Amino acid sequence: MSFSATNFAQPRPVPVEVRSNEKPLSSDSFRFRGPPSFLGSPHSLRFNPIPPFKLAIPHSQRSNASAVTHIANGKMVKSSANLLITKEEGLELYEDMILGRYFEDMCAQMYYRGKMFGFVHLYNGQEAVSTGFIKLLKKEDTVVSTYRDHVHALSKGVSARAVMSELFGKATGCCRGQGGSMHMFSKEHNVIGGFAFIGEGIPVATGAAFPSKYRREVLKEAGADQVTLAFFGDGTCNNGQFYECLNMAALWKLPIIFVVENNLWAIGMSHLRATSDPEIWKKGPAFGMPGVHVDGMDVLKVREVAKEVIERARRGDGPTLVECETYRFRGHSLADPDELRDPAEKARYAARDPISALKKYLFENKLASEQELKSIDKKIDEVLDDAVEYSDESPLPRRSQLLENVFADPKGFGIGPDGKYRCEDPKFTQGTAHV
Repeated sequence: MSFSATNFAQPRPVPVEVRSNEKPLSSDSFRFRGPPSFLGSPHSLRFNPIPPFKLAIPHSQRSNASAVTHIANGKMVKSSANLLITKEEGLELYEDMILGRYFEDMCAQMYYRGKMFGFVHLYNGQEAVSTGFIKLLKKEDTVVSTYRDHVHALSKGVSARAVMSELFGKATGCCRGQGGSMHMFSKEHNVIGGFAFIGEGIPVATGAAFPSKYRREVLKEAGADQVTLAFFGDGTCNNGQFYECLNMAALWKLPIIFVVENNLWAIGMSHLRATSDPEIWKKGPAFGMPGVHVDGMDVLKVREVAKEVIERARRGDGPTLVECETYRFRGHSLADPDELRDPAEKARYAARDPISALKKYLFENKLASEQELKSIDKKIDEVLDDAVEYSDESPLPRRSQLLENVFADPKGFGIGPDGKYRCEDPKFTQGTAHV
């Protein structure tokens, strides 16, 4: 199996020990086609040229890692036998992306109406990444996200009611109102965060991937093929935890995919100014795993890459680093006036809206009618109206919930001699109002 939307190059041989007989991610027939450029970069990136070569290195004498070096921009083939998706798949992708976009738009409305508090980071523009990856997962697979996590949770199956209620700080939220915008969690759907600190979720995701390998190889459990997706941004890739976890995942051949949502801006810092080599995917082969760069504004290209790397992890061939070059259509958070980015850059990416691109593909290939898509739009509007009404009417968390899930000992610090929670005592917070 090989990527048709991308071209591969085998990294030059390095003196590393080959630990397994796994097949390379792509065949030896690919040629190196030169360094890629960022799709929307306002600057030309300069790299040392490497001459073309044909892969003819014996498998036993080379690293098993492969890397994408260019994104093919060929025209779509309209033959029904060569369509990238079926009608049902296309409608599912569209509905999930519309759910994510409309949900975030509703969040903005509710935030400015005072229904939400704290920092709220929206996902508008990046929907192709969440949908392209997560809709290929099983329920048993795990997703680890960042502070921009609402849409990841929705794509994994957490209800709009549960996510919206959490944003409202209500007891009916997926974290009973204690997590808020940056800490979505669902045991039922294997969404384990929502992590607010940069890079905080990557070690958790690496640990979450370990049980699958242990159950398969040590406990010999049939069907233990769960995979983990770790989502994070370009700014995270300059942090030490990122490198430590790439090393550990490659060393143990963990079933994890590291998904970099490179939206080119780490809050107000341009990615091109913050790292010595902006091509994040290159860091994969350095640790002995494949590195992939894909157009994160095209859900079909993302999905094609996701299919192969998820299957690779599921069959036990180890981790992959995927860099999805995307763009957020709003500021870093709803508190960000978004004055630092060049208006021309924002306009260039707005013209490449991933939802518009999918609609065009569906229409051109007669996979959906305008009426069918309008019906989906109407359905999602109704879902979100219901989610807002439900969240608004839901109760606030009980005071006794304040110290739950904080201390391991249920008879610990938060419970008095009478067996009642200290926080239920009206005097519990007395004298702290000025703090």
